[in-house]
Amino acid sequence: MERFTITLIQMAVGPEREDNLQNAAGAVRRAAGAGADLVVLPEMFSCPYEAERFHELAEPIPGGPSSRMLASLARELGIHIAGGSIPERDGDRVFNTATLWGPSGDLLLIHRKVHLFDVNIPGGIRFTESAVLSAGDAISVVRTPLGTIGLAVCYDLRFPELFRAMALAGAELVILPGAFNTTTGPAHWEVLLRARAVENTIYLAACSPAPHPGGRYPAWGHSMVVDPWGDVVAAAGRAPATITARLDPGRLESVRRALPVLEQRRPDLYGDPGPNRG
Repeated sequence: MERFTITLIQMAVGPEREDNLQNAAGAVRRAAGAGADLVVLPEMFSCPYEAERFHELAEPIPGGPSSRMLASLARELGIHIAGGSIPERDGDRVFNTATLWGPSGDLLLIHRKVHLFDVNIPGGIRFTESAVLSAGDAISVVRTPLGTIGLAVCYDLRFPELFRAMALAGAELVILPGAFNTTTGPAHWEVLLRARAVENTIYLAACSPAPHPGGRYPAWGHSMVVDPWGDVVAAAGRAPATITARLDPGRLESVRRALPVLEQRRPDLYGDPGPNRG
């Protein structure tokens, strides 16, 4: 892992894809101009989080308008971009898919959300993603010049086995575009992010959209970067914001020396989530 600067763009996502792409591009250019090596966009950054519109707005990866914009921007600026997530069309199926792009505009990694958000929270939200989306089936980790990076999406955060598998596959940083809501967000967002980071001794960067005026989905916001000790090193509120952190390989190494949990596991007792990479 290299020492590098990561910037998270917590943008409000409106109803029009072209407007969202232009807003995202402007924010990424400003972040790169301020010295970011890796810029992260939020879940469903190109369209509103409205399940009934996902089929209408789904696009191929690569080749769709969002992919073309992300590839061109990464190449123009010479940086890595984690392209949040978008509704991806593959044949007659639609996935909630996150991407990572390299400085040459190449697509380094794709992650299709593995766990679909089918819940009915008493007194809170009811949501059935599986009525619209298909689930991914791979653990997504890639080695880059910045370090080894994993991708997950939103509800994936609640499944520690996925994050342990990424850590065992070498992940030093996991990027999570996510849009927890105003019921689950204040209760569980930060505690889950900090738990996944400290139990796997990894950096975790979680980027949420900000709530959009008039939008139907109440995104919690509060994008944050958590270090391997579980400390929050950068955080936003609910409003649109840009947050930046410096990731330090020395910090990662010192925490892993102090807490060698990945080396002291007992898979002979409880099994081992293999590195079924995407």
